[in-house]
Amino acid sequence: MSFKFTAIITKEKKWYVAHCIELGVVSQGKSIEEAQANLKEAVELYIESFGKDDLPESMGEVLFYPLEVAVNA
Repeated sequence: MSFKFTAIITKEKKWYVAHCIELGVVSQGKSIEEAQANLKEAVELYIESFGKDDLPESMGEVLFYPLEVAVNA
């Protein structure tokens, strides 16, 4: 059985940080590929630990767009 989730990777200093949005699982790596592999393993362990019955489904299509906000200081 396989599941589809949404993952986002950001770079924070020397590390790439990978987040699984639906589950709140986070991992990291020194490269994008390492962060992806570590997140996949962390999500698999999460599912094994907490079970498959109450997992949220994927959020569907994810859109990224530039967001500009004016702040009066």
